[in-house]
Amino acid sequence: MRPVNHNQLKVKKGLKFIGVLGLATVLFYSCGQKTESGSTASSSEERVAAGDMKVAFVYTDSVINKYDLFKKKSEEITEKGKKFDADLQSRARGFEQEVALFQQTGGNMTQNQIRAKQDELMQKEQNLLSYRNNLMQELSTDESKLLNDVYEQVQLFMKDYAKENGIDIILSHTRGGAMWYATDAIDVTQSVIDGLNKKYNANPAGATTQPAAADTTAKK
Repeated sequence: MRPVNHNQLKVKKGLKFIGVLGLATVLFYSCGQKTESGSTASSSEERVAAGDMKVAFVYTDSVINKYDLFKKKSEEITEKGKKFDADLQSRARGFEQEVALFQQTGGNMTQNQIRAKQDELMQKEQNLLSYRNNLMQELSTDESKLLNDVYEQVQLFMKDYAKENGIDIILSHTRGGAMWYATDAIDVTQSVIDGLNKKYNANPAGATTQPAAADTTAKK
């Protein structure tokens, strides 16, 4: 990594005045030279210290996607989504059958009965749409919570990992991010993944996230 640039302290050099101020100008100029020299030395020391920093990076997407906790919980959310979809499809088929039956037998109803049945079917349709939206929102909440929990756990792990390995900075490498290139010599992605999974598998319950409970209150 290139040394961090620091703005060097610029000391204004004395201007050479003419006449009686000539001597004062020379003295001021000399002091300015000494001050600037000292400032340059101080800045150099800071740059050396910055250059001694140990830097590493990880491919963030790989860390997240290969983290066993994320994989396990993602699969659970996917299965939950499949169950929601099957339930929703079943309710939709039941509603469609009821509509079809009404279309077949409506001719034998009075106008009041027809209006009442239409109102009933409209309410059931609205309930079905609300139920679908609730399921989608629940899955979205589960996904957001999982990502938030995973990022927090990865961040905490990175802090300990950095301390244990004497690393001062761990950068995140993502497509379209600020870092376009870094040498593979400072890529610690796999090491971080291994460490994360080792910690998680040693105590899965300690890192488990709880998804939102299913909404079973919607009317059929």
